[in-house]
Amino acid sequence: MRTIICNGDGGVYSDNPVIDLYTLAQTNNKNPRVCFLPTASADNGGLIGHFMKTFERYPCEPTFLRLFAPDEPDIEDFLLSSDIIYVGGGQTKSMLGIWREWGVDKILKKAYDSGIILAGGSAGLVCWFDKCLTDSFPGELKVMDCLGFLPFAGCPHYVSNDRQKAYRRAILNGSIQAGYAVDDFAAIHFENEKVKMSISAFESSKSYYLYRDEDKVVETPITTVFLCSNDAAETHIFSKDPFKQLMDDK
Repeated sequence: MRTIICNGDGGVYSDNPVIDLYTLAQTNNKNPRVCFLPTASADNGGLIGHFMKTFERYPCEPTFLRLFAPDEPDIEDFLLSSDIIYVGGGQTKSMLGIWREWGVDKILKKAYDSGIILAGGSAGLVCWFDKCLTDSFPGELKVMDCLGFLPFAGCPHYVSNDRQKAYRRAILNGSIQAGYAVDDFAAIHFENEKVKMSISAFESSKSYYLYRDEDKVVETPITTVFLCSNDAAETHIFSKDPFKQLMDDK
């Protein structure tokens, strides 16, 4: 099963961890190995520390991989030994360039095809799509080519009015194909390049599919599961071992 979980925002939310817990619950490993790729933030030490502190509270084995000054002699072996590869937010264009220089783009494709879960937010959302709308260029939102694991367009932070206008404009003028948009605190779970479900940490956060129909853009909301409701949390997170033990802490 090829799996990508695309989060609209790039943060790791210690105060509302349900999307992270949902991601962990998709593995069949009781103590999954989660590798954080902080390339888009220039391997920011504070962000790495925040990720490690946050995920050390969960039933998993968190790790991270620096690429600006690599510590690992075998990057491919390190990444492919993961159950989940989690990409942080930041500068998408620079991140993709560094990945290509180190061959990480090809390693991630191997990981995807082998069933390792790919996840992340903001830059960690758009990188998996064929094209994206990005703020990586100074002064304006632009369309950019990405890895193409998902054959659609992608847009994070869709709660922003500027993002909505720019994404719609790009679809309408044909510079970007039909695709998905995700609010902050929401995520789309793809399996084999198809939407399995949309999830959120807040009831107001949603995901959308947008496409051009002649001279207009059609925006279709995707039914979104609010993970903080008791029934949804029980069904999608806490019913799966070893996450039952977290129920009392929620």
